Amino acid sequence: MNRCLLLPRHLLAALLALSAGLALFLAFPATAQDTVQRPIPLAAKRGLLVVTQPPEVLLDGRPDRLSPGTRIRGRNNLLVLSASLVGQELLVRYVRGPEGQIHDVWILTEAEAQAKP
Repeated sequence: MNRCLLLPRHLLAALLALSAGLALFLAFPATAQDTVQRPIPLAAKRGLLVVTQPPEVLLDGRPDRLSPGTRIRGRNNLLVLSASLVGQELLVRYVRGPEGQIHDVWILTEAEAQAKP
């Protein structure tokens, strides 16, 4: 009794075409994301942020503090940890929480930085 499972040729060809299409899809980066506008609230203020020692920061040269649970979004709109930004001067837009600390931060892209506030 033959226990080897043989695939029909048309099914084998379809699987081969599917895997080639998937490899082609994964090979190209998503370029449409560069043109997507981020939903930064109109109430967000603009400033120069320097993370000194999290949660301590300098905002426009004055000492300030990040709130617990601060969300910092990078230029690609993914979340960034404040510890990875220590010492960098970043042009940002930010929103304060109800307690007065910085709660939401968006690091501006070149296009967003050149746009008038």
